[in-house]
Amino acid sequence: MKRILCAAFFAALALFSCVQIVWAQDVLLTSRDGTVEISGTLLGFDGELYRVQTDYGELTIEGAGVDCEGPGCPNLGAFVAEIDLSGAAEMGRDLLPALIEAFAFENNMKAQRTEPSPTETTYTLLSRDTGKTQAIIYLHLSTSDEGFADLLTDQADIVMSLREITSHERKLAREAGMGDMTSQGRARVLALDALVAIVSNQNPVNQISLTQLAQIFSGDLDDWEELGPQKAEITPYMRDVEVGPGRAALQRLLRSDLAKPAPETHFATQGIELATRVSVDPFGIGLASRATTVDAKILTLSGSCERSLRATRRNIKTEDYPLTAPMFLYLPARRLPKIARDFLSYTRSPAAQLVIRRAGFVDQAPEEISLDYQGDRVANAISVAGDELPLENLQTMLSELRGMKRLTTSFRFEAGSIRLDAQSRSNVAQLARALEAGRYDGRSLVFIGFSDGEGAAAANLEISKRRAEVVKNAVVKASESADFTQMDIGVNAYGESMPMACDDTEWGRQVNRRVEVWVR
Repeated sequence: MKRILCAAFFAALALFSCVQIVWAQDVLLTSRDGTVEISGTLLGFDGELYRVQTDYGELTIEGAGVDCEGPGCPNLGAFVAEIDLSGAAEMGRDLLPALIEAFAFENNMKAQRTEPSPTETTYTLLSRDTGKTQAIIYLHLSTSDEGFADLLTDQADIVMSLREITSHERKLAREAGMGDMTSQGRARVLALDALVAIVSNQNPVNQISLTQLAQIFSGDLDDWEELGPQKAEITPYMRDVEVGPGRAALQRLLRSDLAKPAPETHFATQGIELATRVSVDPFGIGLASRATTVDAKILTLSGSCERSLRATRRNIKTEDYPLTAPMFLYLPARRLPKIARDFLSYTRSPAAQLVIRRAGFVDQAPEEISLDYQGDRVANAISVAGDELPLENLQTMLSELRGMKRLTTSFRFEAGSIRLDAQSRSNVAQLARALEAGRYDGRSLVFIGFSDGEGAAAANLEISKRRAEVVKNAVVKASESADFTQMDIGVNAYGESMPMACDDTEWGRQVNRRVEVWVR
């Protein structure tokens, strides 16, 4: 197993993974035509490239172009790639195994699974034709915190995380030569989940506002009488705050890194356990993953303006649902073995999106939604008509959108910032790949900006247009090989004309500030 102290040898290296240790020994690399010879100490080999310490410094040499002589030369035929993924147990227990097994099947390999311990899962990938081992993948099931710690000590190649990297972790990774872990290619959203409020089916309550939900889990609201017809003490349930999901849930709901749960909160170590306990407690309410709700009833999120949002697959995919929870893979700026790169490419394929859905999570395959299936949004648009937003403006908007379809690929910004949030940065790369593949050749794409209702309507319209321009430019820049002569790309904005949620909370305003992509 590879979890040894690689850091002592490679802490300063920024480009290569410690995928297979080769004890430093002398080698002589000779080009196939015999005209070039490089001698030195072999530092590592990843199945394709040699890293050699020479009199001229450290050099990287393509293995296919040279012959290796000397005691340090690796056995090319016996090379087996090893890949360590560490972090969130929910991803390593349910999602990654499904993807690894599907990847192996698609590539004519068998995936042999072993579990050395409750927190360790190992997959050995073998060729179906020869029986030769192609790779060994280690899944270390812990928390997002532990995953980043393992990465920083060179005990992991990839982090599985249910949260974004912190500024402190980002700084440490950069200092360790791993690059900016938030830049393009370093962080990707593998799948989507959502935090949902759940109650027993015996409970008559069907909806709750985010404000009420936050009050329950902070201890400021403790009686069901304030939410429905029954008078009874509320029993809150959530994941243990000492593990990643529990702390992340509390931080997202209460919007504070220092948030503490109500003293009467009951804790569960697993998502299934939490949902099961809530389902048999008529006075309980839980904050749970949508993928692990079992038989409990999911409450609709509502607001004072009578707009509501359900945790549907489409609302989660578009990020219209405010408690969407992306599931991240973080990759350092260093080389992974070819089979690892192939696996990461596979996770973005249409086949992998089906695997993600079957595993109970929300995939990222773009879907097109016609205006005919957006009645709630149209109703919201009509509800905000008034002096600043004349009905004629709304009629113009609906006339322009008729005949077009909205992509589920949407974009939102970090609070108080012009920087796209983590899911949206991943969406930029996703849409760019689709443009490069010619998926929208012969069609028109319009990036349409929307805003919240705070402030003057004219100013909000201008802000929403600028945001749409920012997103369009980011996608075009990322689409390096796309042929833009084959498609029409434009920008439009409607400001506060089509709100998704109420503007009386920061949650609602954040949901309303967005850029959508519509296609014709």
